[in-house]
Amino acid sequence: MERLHKFMARTGVASRRRAEELIAAGAVKVNGRVVTTPGAKIDPERDRVVVAGQRLKVEAPVVLMLHKPSGYLSSTADPRGRRVVTDLVGPQFGRLYPVGRLDYDATGLLLLTNDGELAQRLMHPRYQVARTYRVTLAGEVAPAVLATLGDGVELDGRPVPADVKVLKRSPDKTTLELTVREGRYHLVKRLCERLGHPVLKLKRLALGPLSLGGLPRGAWRELTPRERQELRRLMQSAPTQGAAQGK
Repeated sequence: MERLHKFMARTGVASRRRAEELIAAGAVKVNGRVVTTPGAKIDPERDRVVVAGQRLKVEAPVVLMLHKPSGYLSSTADPRGRRVVTDLVGPQFGRLYPVGRLDYDATGLLLLTNDGELAQRLMHPRYQVARTYRVTLAGEVAPAVLATLGDGVELDGRPVPADVKVLKRSPDKTTLELTVREGRYHLVKRLCERLGHPVLKLKRLALGPLSLGGLPRGAWRELTPRERQELRRLMQSAPTQGAAQGK
């Protein structure tokens, strides 16, 4: 037996939170009856779960690493007709979703998957998954500012510590390697702008144990068995909720 919202996330139809919303809104039927309790238990092998007229089935898990180019939305569709990251992969893997977001003008490592549970865990603050970026900032960043970044710039009422390494520095711009452990909206840009140094370029180099390496811009590949194993190990070693909130 499995809880309904977890099963829905595992099929890739929605994140666990979105699945809870769909269930509460009466948009989910189990064996022909509307179910409004997210924690209701089902038998994935025997029960028929339907959302928007479509029966949900657990597909073989797919996880792709994409080198996102600038000028693509981290989405599956755009009402304004802009290019989206799934355009770069095509339909051969069925329905895939980006894990988190990279800004429209940002580049670098982005995962695409049909595994809603994996996506939810990678993005959840509890798991503190490291995100490493190469970021070019306007102006020469003083040592005191770098120290402030390392100690934690306050955003939304709480500090966001970062690991910082200077890669290049000149009077007009500074390039850093910056690692943070959460994925709030525009987090890196907001951190740097808060310190008076707007972001000129942003590229994600790594997510947790996964590194972009030499993957060409616009190209993608499936994760290796070892990378999948490292992801599973990361998810299993997550800190407790209380410990994460204390960070």
